[in-house]
Amino acid sequence: MPNPHREHPDYESLRPQALALRRAGLSRRQIRDRLHLHNNDILNRLLEGIPAPDWTRRPNAKDDLRARARELRGPGVIRLYLAWLKLLSAEPERIGYRLMIHSTADVAAAEHYWAALVGIEFGALLKTTIKKHNPKTVRKNVDDDYHGCLVIRVLQSADLYRRIEGWWYGIVLGAKRPG
Repeated sequence: MPNPHREHPDYESLRPQALALRRAGLSRRQIRDRLHLHNNDILNRLLEGIPAPDWTRRPNAKDDLRARARELRGPGVIRLYLAWLKLLSAEPERIGYRLMIHSTADVAAAEHYWAALVGIEFGALLKTTIKKHNPKTVRKNVDDDYHGCLVIRVLQSADLYRRIEGWWYGIVLGAKRPG
């Protein structure tokens, strides 16, 4: 009995079928299964020049991650962290703010941006750290929305640290217990 996987398909009859299935919105895998193809090279030749359906295209993960990284570093995170510190009764006079920014950016504008965002006077910011420009590095975040990185420090925070550490150990131990 001949092996059905070794038989050469009739390209002239398979191509219209493959095109019809592709236009119907099927994925490569679905087409391969329906036509009983066991060779991706043959499938590639049958689908040559036919674009994939929109639902099978994967988004560019790097673009998505870059967009989300701005959300995770931006003003929303700063506001959340400050609200959390307020909830923990960290006095505003114990909180220090320092900007870290590249030398090629608009430092004064970034200082004003962060001071306004956290609700302090411009002069209350600690000394800004200017990062040296490295021409070998290709930075993606260079547009007008770049405001550097705001560093928030809580002075005399040993007690606060111990409280947070205790909560964390409680969470970890709670997760280890069988439900």
